[in-house]
Amino acid sequence: MKFEPALRPAVLLRRYKRFLAEVRCPDGARLTIHCANTGAMTGCSEPGLEVWYGTSANPKRKYPHSLEVVCTPLGRVGVNAVLANTLVAEALAAGRCAPLAGYAGIRQEVRVPGGDARLDFCLEGAAGRCWVEVKSMTLAERGGRGAFPDAVSDRALRHLEALVSLRRQGERAVLLFCAQHTGIRWATTADEVDPAYGAAVRAAVVEGVEVLAYGCRIEPDGISLAGRLTVRLP
Repeated sequence: MKFEPALRPAVLLRRYKRFLAEVRCPDGARLTIHCANTGAMTGCSEPGLEVWYGTSANPKRKYPHSLEVVCTPLGRVGVNAVLANTLVAEALAAGRCAPLAGYAGIRQEVRVPGGDARLDFCLEGAAGRCWVEVKSMTLAERGGRGAFPDAVSDRALRHLEALVSLRRQGERAVLLFCAQHTGIRWATTADEVDPAYGAAVRAAVVEGVEVLAYGCRIEPDGISLAGRLTVRLP
C-alpha cells in the first residue's frame, strides 16, 4: 500500500468522537483529521505522540486528511483498520502468504452461503474454497506480545462463528491477524479484554479453523505485509 504523497508528521493532541483526531503540524497549525478506527486504540491514542497523516485529493471529503500511523514507544502503529484488508489482498495477489498460496481466484467481501455474514476473502482453486477473515491487530505489550481485540467485539465473534460453520461444512476456514504494529513479534487473543472471543477462537481451532498472523512494514511512503508471526493461544 503506497502513500502518494508520502505521509506527513504531526503531534497528536486528542482523539475524539471516535472518528476524529486533532493534531498539531510542525508549523504550529492545528488540523482536524479523520480516524478510520472503531477500536479503543489502546496505547496509541495518547496526546503528545508523533503521528503521520495522509491527504486525499477527493474534494468532496469533509476532512481531507486521515490519521494513518502513530509512533509509540513500542513501535509504529498503522491505525487505519480499513487498510488491513488492502494489505492482505496485495500479499495474496503477489503470493506472499505461503499458507494461502495456490488459489487462482480471489474474491473480497463475499457473503457466506445460507447466511447473512460476509467474510473478507473467498479463495478458490483446484483444492476447493478457502474462507479468510482478517482482523487488524494493534494492541501490543513489551516483549513483543500482540493481542486482539482491544475492545469487546460482537462483530468479530459473529465472523468467527461463520468460519466455524463453514469448516463444519468441509470448507477451509482461516482467521488472519494483520499486526499493524512494528513492535509485535507474536500474536494471541486478548482474553483480558474479551474473554468470550478468546474462548471462541480456541474452540474454533478445535473445529479445524486455522489461525495465522503476519506483521507489517510501516514507513512514510507505504505499509506492506511482512513476515509471518507465531500464534500462541492460551
